[in-house]
Amino acid sequence: MRSERDEQFHRFVVSRRSGLVRTATLLTAGDAHLAEDLVQSVLTKLYVAWPAFQRADNPDGYLRRVMVNALTDERRRWWRRREEPMADVPDLPEAEPARHGELAEGLRAALKQLPPRMRAALVFRYVYDLDVADTADALGCSEGTVKSQTSRALDRLRVVIGQNPTLAHR
Repeated sequence: MRSERDEQFHRFVVSRRSGLVRTATLLTAGDAHLAEDLVQSVLTKLYVAWPAFQRADNPDGYLRRVMVNALTDERRRWWRRREEPMADVPDLPEAEPARHGELAEGLRAALKQLPPRMRAALVFRYVYDLDVADTADALGCSEGTVKSQTSRALDRLRVVIGQNPTLAHR
């Protein structure tokens, strides 16, 4: 027998899960496995803090903040640091057709070369079209930091794409 809290959380997950996966995929630059792990972690944290989430003035901002914090926590895990990059990934999922709001494969590959917080600043600012204040709220930093992170991220993205122009056309 489910409680009222469980019912509310279930309805939330059913209505928002695909959007969370899409955001997590962007924040992880297309790593579908890490995105699924990230969404699972976010939903677990959200369930524990469900009353606080419901009282939040800006639930979407709260959710973005939890997602960025979960991504940061995930990157700090010891087994993530011990992973070694491979030239050929053995189990790449097949590319799904791009839906509205999704990035081209080349741009995802270029984003993957940015540090997570710079990538998150670009995703929130330019994919989700958030203003500087909302992005700062999601990242837990000042508006000036968002501006500098965004500027540096765009500079690095230009360098990455400039070194490999095929990324811009995929």
